[in-house]
Amino acid sequence: MCGICGTFGFSNPLVDENTLRKMTRTLAHRGPDDNGIFIKNNVGLGHTRLSILDLSAAGHQPMYSADKRVVIVYNGELYNYRELKNTLISKGRKFKTRSDTEVLLQSYLEWGTDIFPRLNGMFAISIWDSRVNKMYLVRDRFGIKPLYYHNDENGVVFGSEIKSIFASNHIAKYLNYETLHQYMWYGNGTGINSIYKNINKVRPGSYITITEEGVINQQYWSIENTKEINDDYRTAVINVREKFEAAVKSHLISDVPVGIFLSGGIDSSAITAFASKHYQGKIKTFSVGFDFQKGVNELAKAKLVAEYFDTDHHEIHINGSDLQSTIETLINCHDEPFADAANIPLFLLCKELKNKIKVVLQGDGGDEIFMGYRRYNIMFYNTFWSLLSKFLLPISKITLQSKKYRRYIRFLTAINNQKHLQMALLLTQDSFLNDPTLILNEEMRINVLKTNPFEQYERFYKKLRSLDDAKLMSFIDCQIQLPNTFLEKVDKPTMANSIEVRVPFLDNNLVDYALGLPSEYKIHMGKKKWILRQSLKNIVPDTILNGKKTGFSVPFDYWLKEPLSNYMRSILLDSSVDRLNIFDQSYLKVKIDNHVSGLENNGFILWKALNLVLWHKNSFTS
Repeated sequence: MCGICGTFGFSNPLVDENTLRKMTRTLAHRGPDDNGIFIKNNVGLGHTRLSILDLSAAGHQPMYSADKRVVIVYNGELYNYRELKNTLISKGRKFKTRSDTEVLLQSYLEWGTDIFPRLNGMFAISIWDSRVNKMYLVRDRFGIKPLYYHNDENGVVFGSEIKSIFASNHIAKYLNYETLHQYMWYGNGTGINSIYKNINKVRPGSYITITEEGVINQQYWSIENTKEINDDYRTAVINVREKFEAAVKSHLISDVPVGIFLSGGIDSSAITAFASKHYQGKIKTFSVGFDFQKGVNELAKAKLVAEYFDTDHHEIHINGSDLQSTIETLINCHDEPFADAANIPLFLLCKELKNKIKVVLQGDGGDEIFMGYRRYNIMFYNTFWSLLSKFLLPISKITLQSKKYRRYIRFLTAINNQKHLQMALLLTQDSFLNDPTLILNEEMRINVLKTNPFEQYERFYKKLRSLDDAKLMSFIDCQIQLPNTFLEKVDKPTMANSIEVRVPFLDNNLVDYALGLPSEYKIHMGKKKWILRQSLKNIVPDTILNGKKTGFSVPFDYWLKEPLSNYMRSILLDSSVDRLNIFDQSYLKVKIDNHVSGLENNGFILWKALNLVLWHKNSFTS
């Protein structure tokens, strides 16, 4: 795992060697083991290395073809690199290293851009091919690895993180109102635009081709092309088990020790089951307890799983006494306002493990492809809920006015909408009855309301509306929430501590099969993830398979009411914030007072406001 950055000038170089090295240094946390640059004429490439495969100097990047005319920098892991390598050897190609980087380079030399759909892994890649005077920027199917770029009349600047792009001194900072509008609803952006108007993300499953004429976007994989799987149920159960086991086995490839983040839930327990079977030696598992979990503690379940599979288990106990510092550090990690507070425990865990382990497996993606969230159950029975909402909503608005029942009104309001709005509103604690943009001042709100925060949901709905409602939501989640919320939450806090997290549930072969299965294989009599549970019978303990999904709840609403209330006031009600011209300060103060007094639960909107202000200060005034 690594960090990459670089530039392509359309007519002249965009940076000199010193600036390129500066860009590269901003990514040192992503790759503390080695670094290197390539600069020639109008092209520059930078790389920082976290050594995982072939720890020798032979794995150094940038890596060159034998004739030096093709150069690559790469952040990621290819889980099918051995198969690709064997095919290339059969074609007569010679290898000097054991790294997957060389396999990737040789694959491009053999097949060109046709290789991209064949890559099974997580990756952000830049290839400079001087033979055709083209640069390619490539991102994996689901956007597990980040890749940002800026494009203007002078050229392209790119990087694994936004901070490396700004280090080029090539661009100014402008607020993107469309992304801000999305953030106010969901706590992060939902598309390829960043919070900066002039910085975008390479779309997952896509690559961009850069020439002196400009930039062309091309898609090499699309979830819309997922093929239906017509296997009978018994066959599907066996295939899910076999494909998942193969995915976990392939994700263990490493020349350094591998561990597992074990929560005691189904996904991490399933990974532990197969990893302990195929790992050479005793695999390390890590479970964490926080003093802010308020009774929700899965350490006992995780210990049961660890003992069952005889892992080298470690329980880590972390307190949240220095939350202010952690929140502010994470602002710098993400480079954008990001309000999924689950990044806090993940960051604290990785901080504790830094320099102790480099590679960890985690269960992200399992809920999306096997329908593990409550909202999939709702969408599976959407006809029932839609009819019920039409009957209950008018009554509830009159009778259920207490704070306790507002979430039910929000739920009924979400269901009583067009399909794409249902999908979006079931994901956020805000609603049209509690418009989150009301916290913005008039000028900011006018600019924000010119944009549509539901546009991404509408776009994917139009492409996928032939699917049943549960599968539709699963596919849309894979395209919007998974890359922009969950995988963002995974990448930045872990790489800030030089730890690579792998997600076996997003293995190509498993995903292609699981997404193609009928929804009724996944939702059965109200039970979620049904086929995954059945595939793990007699492998994972029944107490885990039959247990309820608890999840990990970060009590930011409690923090803002109690331990962080003074901190929140000092940040949000400071006179300097008023000068930032973001919020309606009188409205904001009412929201704060009502939250702290217990009159309302305004935790989500206040958490978003806090992170937005901290990001704005860090980005525009630091």
